[in-house]
Amino acid sequence: MQALIRYGFFIPLGADLTLNNFLFILLMTATVCIAAAGNIINNICNFKFDSINLPKKIVNFNKVTEKNANHLFIIFNSIGVGLGFYISHQIGKPEFSSFFIIASALLYLYATFIKSILIIGNVIISALIAFSIIIVGLFDLVPAITILNQQNQSFIFGILLNYAFFIFYMNLIREIIKDIKDIDADKNGNLSTLPIVLGRKRVSFIAFLMSVLAMFGSVYYTYIHLYNFTIAIVFSLVFVLAPLLFFSIKIWDASNKNDYIFLSKLLKIMMLLDMCSILLYTFVLTE
Repeated sequence: MQALIRYGFFIPLGADLTLNNFLFILLMTATVCIAAAGNIINNICNFKFDSINLPKKIVNFNKVTEKNANHLFIIFNSIGVGLGFYISHQIGKPEFSSFFIIASALLYLYATFIKSILIIGNVIISALIAFSIIIVGLFDLVPAITILNQQNQSFIFGILLNYAFFIFYMNLIREIIKDIKDIDADKNGNLSTLPIVLGRKRVSFIAFLMSVLAMFGSVYYTYIHLYNFTIAIVFSLVFVLAPLLFFSIKIWDASNKNDYIFLSKLLKIMMLLDMCSILLYTFVLTE
């Protein structure tokens, strides 16, 4: 997503950029390393629950000892935060290094205890995924802002924020779906999730309402910003609205774990397609 934003959105629209190609590769590497560290510590803390939810995963996990997994967690975190410090100082924004520290800390806290707090863990993970998009604008666009280019830079960054919010919203739905899917194991682990508190059917209805709201939001955004461009409307109808409609129908009828596994995977694909739609601005704004 980060490469798509820089090379398929920023550069074609003539944005003034701060990072050279080498520093941008380091930014992507730092993001991947911190995400990897977060996944590792989550797997370590989640071992008991995964033995119920994902027994096949446990077979693979047993190939790596907990000690080695902890070492990998430290290594990936160190690389990610270290690269963050280096990039921040290279662009003259040393305070930006705090973003990497906060992201790393939040992933650790999520794995160790925040995930057990009702809805808070879902929001934090969704916010971090959205921030992995925003951070490209913070490092590439913001330091390059001048009086002369402020309007164009702010306009491009504003579009990026819109996409980040939509990704946050869609992933929040996905987190809720995952909680429904994992309700049995979460009960055994004494976790507090929406499906446990409200019940599977009620939370499925909440996810349905959220998906319907996302459809209306997509229609409104397309009408306001892209209604004059046929290619944008067609893409939005086929790859954004149609999958949302299909999801809404499926979540209404979902009744077993396999249904929710399918819906979770569908949301992943939808998020990817949503991000790909940012390429439409290359056609819309350069015509």
